[in-house]
Amino acid sequence: MQSLQKYAKYLPTAYSNYPRGYYVSLILTRKVEGEAIFRTEGSGEPLNREFVHAGDADQTVIPRVVISKRKQTAVERRTGRELLRRVELLAADAGLNEGEPEPESIDSMIYGYAVGGGGAQKSRVITDDAFSILPATQVVGKRQFNAPFEDGTMRHPETGKPSTSIGTDEYVRPETHFLDIETLKDVTLDELTYVLGNILRSSRYGAVSSRVGKVSNRLLAICFSDCELYSNLELTQTVWDHLKAMSNGDPTLPLTDENVENAVAQAMDILRQRVIGKVTAMEASDLTQLHEELQTLYSDEEAIKAMLTTAQAGYKK
Repeated sequence: MQSLQKYAKYLPTAYSNYPRGYYVSLILTRKVEGEAIFRTEGSGEPLNREFVHAGDADQTVIPRVVISKRKQTAVERRTGRELLRRVELLAADAGLNEGEPEPESIDSMIYGYAVGGGGAQKSRVITDDAFSILPATQVVGKRQFNAPFEDGTMRHPETGKPSTSIGTDEYVRPETHFLDIETLKDVTLDELTYVLGNILRSSRYGAVSSRVGKVSNRLLAICFSDCELYSNLELTQTVWDHLKAMSNGDPTLPLTDENVENAVAQAMDILRQRVIGKVTAMEASDLTQLHEELQTLYSDEEAIKAMLTTAQAGYKK
């Protein structure tokens, strides 16, 4: 990973039990590609949303759809665990929240674990709720669902009783953009590579993700620092102000990727001034190269297994 080697001085060379203040912030857009339902599981419950100020300058209060922090990392963690099982670095029957964790796996050491009888690892992935750029009034739709019997009708073919499986679901419309920052603390180069792969290879989020929930994750920037940066909400509000200025009015669905990315870049420049600490952003050319290197790495199973094996060996005492 030559693109990351240039920034190796901003990462620890080996895992340590003690915090050392190496932070990596991954600036992401999560773009809904079909329909998605972000809510607490359970039929008929509404989408998660919060009333917040539209922007930093624009103090209008609007409802925004929220993807909860756990709903994001849980998907990406499972993506990583699938890979670890495939390359035989995680037991085939080791399940999340089932039995004893494997404390020396890269999954446990990055995303954390706890054992009732003793032993724990705090997650080194610091997350926050992701907010839609546009208000819920624009990006939320409703869809009626039903479950007909085998004869294609809503009445039982023998008893004639009507089906009770009918209702309405709220969903997030296609081409809705969410902004998110995942902050990694004290991760090595190999650990960073693993987390990046998990994010970029994950594509289904939210409830009913086997049928809806297709999401495209795009990595817009990587920042190395000695502290946390700004929040997802601050970034979303500042981006809103820029999009509003660009469109001479409230931005509307659908937003273009180019406009969102330009607004994020401008917002990062402004918000950087609020950070009390050292911040180094990866250059655009290196970010492009990183995408290419990740594609090459993850297409070679032996290479990815060797990298993960090396990373896990660093946890052994």
